[in-house]
Amino acid sequence: MPFTERVISIIKQIPEGQVMTYGQIAALAGSPRAARQVVRILHSSSRKHKLPWHRVVNVKGEIGLQDEESRFMQRMQLEQEGVEFGLGDRINLEIFQADGEQTFLKCYTNPKDTE
Repeated sequence: MPFTERVISIIKQIPEGQVMTYGQIAALAGSPRAARQVVRILHSSSRKHKLPWHRVVNVKGEIGLQDEESRFMQRMQLEQEGVEFGLGDRINLEIFQADGEQTFLKCYTNPKDTE
């Protein structure tokens, strides 16, 4: 399976109320240094594949979007799912970061969920 397809599959499996980082997704998809590629895939494929784009944050637990309206939408969607923001508008990844191993296993044991 190509990298892009693996990234899309992983993002689809991020549980509600949890987040993953760009780098975490890249590593699970087999290319640990491709976090920026994950950003591009999210940007170009979120609508087409109905991805839960709002569940992807940067390594610090921050919303990485620069556009104020998009940042607001992402934060609002995360808060509706129970994700809390702390000091510096950061998400505590120790609490809210999805277990990459579980997500990875789901992607490859439930192929129907990724279609």
